Amino acid sequence: MGMQYLGEQALLVTLPREPHLGNELEITIRLTGAHPTRDVVVDFSLVDMMSSGTLSELMILEKQLSEQNQQLVLCSVPASIREIFRRVGLNGLFRFAEDQFAALQSFEQPRCYLD
Repeated sequence: MGMQYLGEQALLVTLPREPHLGNELEITIRLTGAHPTRDVVVDFSLVDMMSSGTLSELMILEKQLSEQNQQLVLCSVPASIREIFRRVGLNGLFRFAEDQFAALQSFEQPRCYLD
């Protein structure tokens, strides 16, 4: 869990098992609002459950970054969590990658959406 800078261009945010119990996304929203110079990768590899609050924070982060011409990529999203994005109709809002490496590479590519 936590946050780390990946070079000068990206911030990696690793969410805890239950993201609504942590403040990683809230801190990321504040950081990217104050310093809009980095793309953001949110790693879901530890996540077991997701709340509507987490979805809301992700939507705020996506909107904020896109307004600043920065990008957000969600990576290592378990199938059960991907299904939540699909069911609530948010799979087209976010970019997804298999892992952190693919997420970083995707910053160079056009948007691709989860089906």
